Amino acid sequence: MPKVVGVKFKNTPKIYFFEAEDYEYTQDCGVIVKTARGVEYGEAVMMPTFVEDDKIVGQLKPIIRLASDKDKEQFEQLEAKRPQTMKIALEKIQASGLPMKLVDVKYTFDGQKLILYFTAADRVDFRELVRELASVFHVRIELRQIGARDECKMIGGIGPCGRPCCCATRNMDYAHVSIKMAKNQGLALNPGKINGLCGSLMCCLDYENEYYAEVNKMMPKVGSEVTLANGSKAIVTALNQLKMSVTVKEQTKDDTIVFSTVDLQDIKFRHKAHDGEKESNENEQGKQK
Repeated sequence: MPKVVGVKFKNTPKIYFFEAEDYEYTQDCGVIVKTARGVEYGEAVMMPTFVEDDKIVGQLKPIIRLASDKDKEQFEQLEAKRPQTMKIALEKIQASGLPMKLVDVKYTFDGQKLILYFTAADRVDFRELVRELASVFHVRIELRQIGARDECKMIGGIGPCGRPCCCATRNMDYAHVSIKMAKNQGLALNPGKINGLCGSLMCCLDYENEYYAEVNKMMPKVGSEVTLANGSKAIVTALNQLKMSVTVKEQTKDDTIVFSTVDLQDIKFRHKAHDGEKESNENEQGKQK
């Protein structure tokens, strides 16, 4: 098992593993590491720990060194330059007329490269823009096209739930969500309700999907017929998976339509279980619950 240090970079919730060298780490101490983007400054948020091989993605890279006070000062100076850099880059992009939206800019720790992140509907020929930016900033320029979910992760925001976006605040990879998850949870299939700020399905649909998927196996389907405790028939109109109850529509003898909520254990219905189709009774439902 490799011995790793967990490193977190600014404005990124995810923790990245690096090979632990023989340094005396302290919690949240600064470290200098080499990444796919170049040399970067980060903070050691997880002390040296042995982890399973299957938790390592790609090849482990070593910690170059512990950050000194001078390193920290250099990092802060580069961060202070970003607002002005962003302003100038926006002006150059607008002047170029290219159909692209600048999301963020970032200098590598050595200050030799400037990375610009942007979104665009199609591929963009930005070769002339790169030359223009290089002549202004006198560093190597790299433009990276990202998707809407990456944009949301970078700049953050408040989701429909009223909380900060999960992708920008939690140590997580993007959840693999599908419209079936929304159906499992009985959510209205309205994009305004189930889509996040990025326009894609909300990552949080994945959080409780396993629970809903299992509970739905125990419950009748909406529109199916069930038998109530008094022996009368009713039609299921809604499910409440958290309370383990259903709303039913019953027609009385005088042809009055009555809606009521009943516990799952108080009804009988036919459903498909893992071992085939069977009729649920009160005792079986009580055991399942």
